[in-house]
Amino acid sequence: MTIDAATLSTTPPADDVDVPRRTDAQPAPRRRPRWTRVAATTALVVIAALFLYPFVWLLSASLKERRFVFDNSLWPSPFAPQNYLDVWDEAPMLLWLVNSTIVGVAAAVTVTLSSALIAFGFAYFRFPGKKLMFGLVLGTMMLPGAVTMVPVYLEWNAVGLASTQIPLWAQNLFGSAFFVFLLRQFFLSLPRDVFEAARVDGANYLRMFWSIALPLAKPGLIVVFIFELKNSWMDLLKPLIYLRDPDLYTMPRGLTALIGRYGQSGGEAEWQLLMAASTIATIPMVFVFFLAQRYFVRGLVTQHSTR
Repeated sequence: MTIDAATLSTTPPADDVDVPRRTDAQPAPRRRPRWTRVAATTALVVIAALFLYPFVWLLSASLKERRFVFDNSLWPSPFAPQNYLDVWDEAPMLLWLVNSTIVGVAAAVTVTLSSALIAFGFAYFRFPGKKLMFGLVLGTMMLPGAVTMVPVYLEWNAVGLASTQIPLWAQNLFGSAFFVFLLRQFFLSLPRDVFEAARVDGANYLRMFWSIALPLAKPGLIVVFIFELKNSWMDLLKPLIYLRDPDLYTMPRGLTALIGRYGQSGGEAEWQLLMAASTIATIPMVFVFFLAQRYFVRGLVTQHSTR
């Protein structure tokens, strides 16, 4: 059997034959000098120490006796762990923690779902004026909170809910402009063909949002949830405006009440109790961040990569 040159030139090589392939020479990546890596690591350690110092100081002060609270020593001597038992007995700390948890989780869940639904609409649908409407949504971030504080309070007072915990989280049912922008970036990174295939299979828009968009945007949703949980946990302004009943106090509102009680006690404040209460209020957020750290970092990296 004879094989002409044309057939030979078009016949693909066998799998067991080594055919040399042309490869473009890629320059080896240049490694940074050792001193730059050492300098970067040192700078990161110094910055981390600066951020950790206030918490370490707070923890140390909460374990000292009253006369040694402000001695600037990070090692408590004498050691006074009874400060935590004293403040736990003097104030309803457990009740305040439960109230903060209920309000924080409700605020985080509502703002995550509502913002995700709005963001999905801006990312998926195409309609006239979409960019203008999205710009108006982002423009609401420029409004100071003091502008809407009084009108919002009057609305809650008109429906008889101004002295409850509902105003602390129910406003999140309407979403947050910042979180809408954040989640829209995630949804824009998703392939549109997936949603079109779901439409062909008969899925409606809510089904596409719940079964496709939300699972694929899980890192972004976790970032929004943690952000809002932290913001709600640390919020003092709203509890000061709406909460009158001590049984409804959140941790920041309860700490304010403790400052009023122990801040001036015969000329000397019970600072060790206030430091212990502040530590109790801070530790839950530290645990939340460590538990969700990998999701949090993944969400921020994904958000950066979609830009």
